[in-house]
Amino acid sequence: MDIIASLTSELNVGRGQVEAAVKLIDEGNTIPFIARYRKEATGSLNDEVLRTLDERLRYLRGLEEKKAQVMASIADQGKLTGELKKKIGEARTMVAVDDLYLPYRPKRKTRASMARERGLEPLADWIASQNAGTSLEDAAKPYVSEEKGVDSVKTAIAGAKDILAERIAEDAGYRTWVREITMNEGRIASEVRGEEDPESVYEKYFHHEEPAKSCPGHRVLALNRGEKEKILTVKVEAPEEKILQYLEAHVITGKDPVTSLVLKEVVKDSYGRLMAPAIEREIRNAVTEKAENGAFQVFKKTLNQLLMEPPISGQVVLGWDPAFRTGCKLAVVDPTGKVLDTVVIYPTAPQNKVEQAKKVLKDLIEKYHVTLISLGNGTASRESEQIIADFLKEIPEDVRYVIVNEAGASVYSASKLATEEFPGFDVGQRSAVSIARRLQDPLAELVKIDPKSIGVGQYQHDLNQKRLDEVLGSVVEDCVNRVGVDLNTASVSLLEHISGISRTIAKNIVAYREENGAFTDRKQLLKVPKLGPKAFEQCAGFMRISGGADPLDATSVHPESYRAARELLERLGLELDPAGFKGMAGLGRKVKDRKSMAEALGIGEITLDDIISELEKPARDPREEMPRPILRTDVLDMKDLKPGMVLKGTVRNITDFGAFVDIGVHQDGLVHISEMSEKFIRHPLDAVSIGDIVDVKVLDVNMAKRRIALSMKL
Repeated sequence: MDIIASLTSELNVGRGQVEAAVKLIDEGNTIPFIARYRKEATGSLNDEVLRTLDERLRYLRGLEEKKAQVMASIADQGKLTGELKKKIGEARTMVAVDDLYLPYRPKRKTRASMARERGLEPLADWIASQNAGTSLEDAAKPYVSEEKGVDSVKTAIAGAKDILAERIAEDAGYRTWVREITMNEGRIASEVRGEEDPESVYEKYFHHEEPAKSCPGHRVLALNRGEKEKILTVKVEAPEEKILQYLEAHVITGKDPVTSLVLKEVVKDSYGRLMAPAIEREIRNAVTEKAENGAFQVFKKTLNQLLMEPPISGQVVLGWDPAFRTGCKLAVVDPTGKVLDTVVIYPTAPQNKVEQAKKVLKDLIEKYHVTLISLGNGTASRESEQIIADFLKEIPEDVRYVIVNEAGASVYSASKLATEEFPGFDVGQRSAVSIARRLQDPLAELVKIDPKSIGVGQYQHDLNQKRLDEVLGSVVEDCVNRVGVDLNTASVSLLEHISGISRTIAKNIVAYREENGAFTDRKQLLKVPKLGPKAFEQCAGFMRISGGADPLDATSVHPESYRAARELLERLGLELDPAGFKGMAGLGRKVKDRKSMAEALGIGEITLDDIISELEKPARDPREEMPRPILRTDVLDMKDLKPGMVLKGTVRNITDFGAFVDIGVHQDGLVHISEMSEKFIRHPLDAVSIGDIVDVKVLDVNMAKRRIALSMKL
């Protein structure tokens, strides 16, 4: 197989782009580095396309390896014909290779293999020839042998039929046709096991069936879970009559009445006993894989949104971890994230010490000049929000609050990392700190938490965990590198996601920083233990140094392009100001002929465009383009809502027809499936997951029926 040609066709890009990307990947370059600094070579393939290319490259190479192993195994048996070799070589999937290998795969004992050992294969061949000329019993008599374990004519015929049944079941052409028609015309059906419980979450699947090929991913995963929990039985109902007709038409090609009757029985046995169960497993695996891939895409999108929420910088934040019985944990952090104070208050049930809590809040705000309260959206969030809103009306200070997604805060607070970071704090204090910091810099805080604990969606525990880790890990890596990190303040947790940096090297960077003081030059990275030239090439452009010796170190311009950047400025009569980038606005307009300028600088036009863009807006944070959290001072009431208002809300529940979103009015609004995306989606789960923070527009408010209609199409 020409792997490059296959990738070119699949990705719908140029062959040269694929060849360049494959070469770069094989040389050990990371996807973020290739996407950002090797655009000239790949024709600006983005990180999403590159990751798909990398994944398919590994699959296709694995497929070629499997083909070689299969052909070697068949050759060792002396059965590799030219035709079979050609078929294996042309196979496009692992399943197709498995189909071709099935008749030659070493097996445990089967009814057919035992029949062969008893010398019954010639009898099977005689039946398959469909030219009897005698009765079946007479043909079977010579094979009766006590010594070989064939005690009767009946036993001999049964053995021959077993051999034929296995041959049919292992025929690659038959299996492919049966698999395709089962997928296209088969139905997935489920029934309840035992008594029906109307309160069960699986109640809608107690007597359910639908086409296998169009069953939505979330239903496939729900059926799988119900089956795993032994509440449902799930099966694929194939068009059996049509399949048997097809097999009979292809197997029974003669008109011999003796063998035709036998072969009809053989076909039915072959399909029912051998082929159908295997095909059903394959269909179930195929629809599950498709459902998982769909879920992975939703999880990727959700996690990306959470990680790329814009930071709120320059404010003293009070993190509020709400609770009832154990009290609300508070933590005050300064604009750099340093913890200034922690305390526990009990304004919610059962203690209801509201006035006492307000006094504590007043003291904290006056002492530390708190300007923002970050409220977690967990248990007791609504009750805490009402207390905060009432309190803010009573104080002269201009303080606002934001409800943040606290998913994963408790996981982080009990982790080894949190224990190392805050050894003197209990889990509640750590959780409150995390809630405060994830408002100041969501990305820097969330990278400390296992992505699976950030609330990326439903059914995540039912998925392939290794694959889920890979998918979510790639999202974290892409987000961190897209934003870049401050080399002098970044934590180990943040640094280890930078291109080319392992956790060990990340620890070495922090240790070097602590021992030698702040980095003043990117080249100092080469002095960090285990950080060699290749790792430096991969990571340098994503590391930022503010106020260092070289102003370019504060940008995403890669050190390999410093010469070109300086020469560009020199040609334009400009120079770098050590204190900043004054006079760089409108730099691009000064370059009249970019092609000529790129040639003069010895770089590509794409690289030149990137240098100009970065010099015009150095260290630009891509998160600034995302919608910012809404800072609130009061709890909204339904009567405050007006059509056209855009609010931030939390997805609380998902149904087949839409998602219910909490927008802070104590009455969830409905985003109908038709208002979720500009593109067609089959189910709300294709667009959102429970716990997502989303921006919604108010469409309609019905006070009488207490209904709020929302839209995510902004």
